[in-house]
Amino acid sequence: MKILFYFSLAIGLCIACNNTPNEPENYTEIPWVSISDVEKLVKQKPKKILVDVYTPWCGPCKMMDRNTFTDAQVINTIGKNFYPVKFNAEGPEQVQFMGKNYGNPNYMPARAKTRNAKHQLSAYFGARGYPCLVILDENMQVEERILGYKTPDQLMAAINKYELVSMGE
Repeated sequence: MKILFYFSLAIGLCIACNNTPNEPENYTEIPWVSISDVEKLVKQKPKKILVDVYTPWCGPCKMMDRNTFTDAQVINTIGKNFYPVKFNAEGPEQVQFMGKNYGNPNYMPARAKTRNAKHQLSAYFGARGYPCLVILDENMQVEERILGYKTPDQLMAAINKYELVSMGE
């Protein structure tokens, strides 16, 4: 009977270990998650959230995607220290966040690639221009806004203070 108990315990531990997502040694791309999934992820493993508040018509937003979010050091730092979220500040998506529903009731599909109505969740983030990177704490409260295009070095200087290693984790 003891053997069966220990055997079952060993199998259970193996299954539990295999169900825990393994963080890669080095990220090859930013592991973007949806805004609707981030609360659940933070409950499973607390981390800060980095929200890239962008619009499809924003030139500096596209430059950040092309130049900054492809930099190896930026990718690793964001991947290891944040749950990164891309959020279209003028998109049509209905989003549940912090127990509230947010949408864009004035969204015009014909203007999908040009200036459009502002999404209600953008007000929570306090994005006054684009791109706007919003750092949220583990309770989904805004800690910092980083406004405008940032080169890899500029972004690293802004987010290095959030590295898990420096927070004692």
